[in-house]
Amino acid sequence: MIESLVGGVLAGYGIAIPVGAIAVLIVTTGMRCGFPCAASAGTGAATADLFYALVAVIAGVAVAEALEPWAQPIRLVSAGVLIAIAVTGLVRRRRFENVAVEVVVRRGELVRTYGRFLGLTIINPLTVVYFASMVLGTTAGTTRTLPEMIVFVAGAFVASLSWQLLLAGVGAVARRGLSPRFRAVTTVIGNIFILGLAARILFQPIG
Repeated sequence: MIESLVGGVLAGYGIAIPVGAIAVLIVTTGMRCGFPCAASAGTGAATADLFYALVAVIAGVAVAEALEPWAQPIRLVSAGVLIAIAVTGLVRRRRFENVAVEVVVRRGELVRTYGRFLGLTIINPLTVVYFASMVLGTTAGTTRTLPEMIVFVAGAFVASLSWQLLLAGVGAVARRGLSPRFRAVTTVIGNIFILGLAARILFQPIG
């Protein structure tokens, strides 16, 4: 049981930490509308990791093989979404120069943010790669009992969620601790970085 928990935690951090575009988006979301909004984004990303961990312990290598033919469409869709998000962020950058620190975020916006990051993380090809190479690598060829599966998946989710909430906190602190103009500049840099990640997804072969 402990082995399953440790494996799940390692898999959760292994998936969550290297996905740069998601991390930048969560931080900039925190800078835009505070911790509740960024936490919703992070929870959406962690839920996607939960989904992948769950699929890994149930279906294993068969699912990874089924996803392989879809690698190129997934890559194109993911890059397109990242480009759209980055361009939108650059167009709206001036809002950061005059925005008040205190914001009221409606529940509907939190739900939409959660859904947007859930979908973005699921279609992110880097997430698919880490899912196949790390999560499946720790589960393939092994037989787990139902409690061990539950512990593995729970460990992966909690690890991923803790990292995403840390990023949300970083963005929220930056929102309060930095001047509006500096936040705007940071947002521009972040969105340019996202454009670079989108270009990498488009032009670098997966696998």
